[in-house]
Amino acid sequence: QVQLVESGGGLVQPGGSLRLSCAASGSIFSINVMGWYRQAPGKQRGLVASITSGRTTNYADSVKSRFIISRDNGKNTVYLQMNSLKPEDTAVYLCNWRTISGHYDYWGRGTQVTVSS
Repeated sequence: QVQLVESGGGLVQPGGSLRLSCAASGSIFSINVMGWYRQAPGKQRGLVASITSGRTTNYADSVKSRFIISRDNGKNTVYLQMNSLKPEDTAVYLCNWRTISGHYDYWGRGTQVTVSS
């Protein structure tokens, strides 16, 4: 089992920034993928960004050049720096941890991000 605890969400004005954190604990395989997904009301959950334990990254086109994903393997923590936020970024952001094969796949409870003036 892997437990994921997210933090850092909140209300921010358009153009502002937020930093999300997600700490993993439990039975951590050293080779894994951590990522952030988001789900807005009435929409499907979608990938925002992911990063492997080797620090290979992947981003949704809608957030490229605005968001940066990073991780601290020693702390089993992944971060999402979100800049130039737009109202359409409003969603619940969920942390994901999985093995490369996808055999083990865990989710956090999510943190709300609201971009509004």
